[in-house]
Amino acid sequence: MSSKVLNFLVLVSVFLVLVACGKKNGNTINIGISQIVEHPALDSARDGFLEVIYASEFKDNLKIETKSAQGDMSIAQSIAKSFVDNKKDLILAIATPTAQAAYNATKEIPILITAVTDPKSAGLIGSNISGTSDSSPIDKQLELLKKLLPNSKKIGIVYNMSEQNSEIQVINLKEIAKNYGLEVEVIGISNVNEMAQALDVILPKIDVLYTPADNLVASSMPIIVEKSTRAKIAIIGAEGAHVEAGALATEGISYYNLGKQTGEMALEILRGKKPSDLEITTLSETELIINKESANKLGIKIDSELLKKAKLI
Repeated sequence: MSSKVLNFLVLVSVFLVLVACGKKNGNTINIGISQIVEHPALDSARDGFLEVIYASEFKDNLKIETKSAQGDMSIAQSIAKSFVDNKKDLILAIATPTAQAAYNATKEIPILITAVTDPKSAGLIGSNISGTSDSSPIDKQLELLKKLLPNSKKIGIVYNMSEQNSEIQVINLKEIAKNYGLEVEVIGISNVNEMAQALDVILPKIDVLYTPADNLVASSMPIIVEKSTRAKIAIIGAEGAHVEAGALATEGISYYNLGKQTGEMALEILRGKKPSDLEITTLSETELIINKESANKLGIKIDSELLKKAKLI
């Protein structure tokens, strides 16, 4: 064999090795993010997730496609199908309806869920699925209610009947409210257009309104705050975005931190773990948030010690 041929073969071999290494180290990681609707809580969960994975060793190889179902389950199903058809390496499903759509679409692609209240009741248990739950600390929230409004006897809740996570919260609220001597008034609705009428019916009957972690409720917070303030009814929110929108207070989880926790799980999967290796988790830490402007509008005086502990808006 001539030296020229030998040199040529050596160069070809080196080239093939470099190409192989390049593919191994530079494979594009395709992640699909499906969100049922855009509102502050779900947006925060998504942002927390993205912060974690963009700060990882995979940052230069990420290709992320984010889609909103605009509150429509049929769109959520179409998004899930498109992610499967395009062979995503990982799917992040934000909120119960999009999580169910993703799990119905594939039992092979790894799925991480977040902002899902009760994954087991929603049927989100399987070998290719894990993630985080946003189960609200209702006990702490009712304890806070009694500190802020000790004379309250009746608490109201308006919720979306088509959201399973909301049904779970209503059940839990009714049970836990007994421990605080609270009677619960409930109205279920099916779309945003029914919210105003539901509030007109429920507000005259209650001492305080509870807003659950519900996508329809999150989208309706402006009208909820407007009508409740006019009726001099305080709102205890399930999460911080409700307080930022005008609710009086909450003792709740941070959706941003929930998203970050989900992002850490994504990194474990990208490094080789299977979703079945990871338990579905929630956040143990809660945050006290108080809206001082809302308190002033309602004439509610808040204990100074409570104010010291709270994040004030």
